[in-house]
Amino acid sequence: MNNSMINSSVSMHGLQQKLDMLANNIANVNTTGYKRKEASFQDVLTSLKQQPKGFEKEGRLSPLGYNQGWGSRLVQAQMTMLQGSLKATENPLDTAIEGNGMYEINTFVRDANNNLIPQTAWTRDGSFELTPSGADPNTLLLTTKDGHYVMGADDQPVQVPSNHRVNIQPDGRIMAYDDADKTAPPIEVAQIKLVRVIRPQLLQQLGDNLFTLPTGLANQQDVLQTVDAANNMVDPITIKQGFLEQSNVVLSEEMTDLIQVQRAFQLNSRAVTSSDTMMGIANNLRNG
Repeated sequence: MNNSMINSSVSMHGLQQKLDMLANNIANVNTTGYKRKEASFQDVLTSLKQQPKGFEKEGRLSPLGYNQGWGSRLVQAQMTMLQGSLKATENPLDTAIEGNGMYEINTFVRDANNNLIPQTAWTRDGSFELTPSGADPNTLLLTTKDGHYVMGADDQPVQVPSNHRVNIQPDGRIMAYDDADKTAPPIEVAQIKLVRVIRPQLLQQLGDNLFTLPTGLANQQDVLQTVDAANNMVDPITIKQGFLEQSNVVLSEEMTDLIQVQRAFQLNSRAVTSSDTMMGIANNLRNG
């Protein structure tokens, strides 16, 4: 197999992964809180080829050695934490994060024995609901639209008394107002837990707009830092009630990248076809 076929086939594999990533970004252009992914490429290998000795002629400036590339590969798919635009919904349970943060939620997954076990996950989607608690009829639980529990600063699911309307402060504190007694002062029932994303490239996509941490991670604080009053002074992370964050995907940019990658893929596929044709011609000449 000649060098051009190896080079092109390796590059086509990386370009296919880039195409899949662009398709995922475009498909989630209207997903609440979605963060687009960007691809990073690097050379697979570069070797130094030597020209024959007879190539060295008096007055010729071309070097005897030249670099021979062997294609490129995708080395990283990193999530871009750029802020998406905010859309007003007038729903008091819709919230949007301003800043480089995420909500912490509690979901359930099945283990090897098909048993449900709790798992911590994170999301930017702030479209919440109040769900009745089976244990206490006077208590409602703050959940996502998929039924996952929204965690509070005390690492417990956020609970709200029944027949109370909520007001969510920028720092995540939830103030509950009694609908039956309009003169009663509000009570602070919980505070939504927020985390600051330190290393987005280490987050793993769980599906349904959720993220988790890689297994075996020694220190979670190296990737996600719990937000508190002490560390939220610089580059603050706040919550805006009555808004939802839109996807940060810019469709025009994604389509431009898509056309460029398609052209690169087409060029490499033609190189593979040309290499195959040349090898077929060489094989026929030898057999003839």
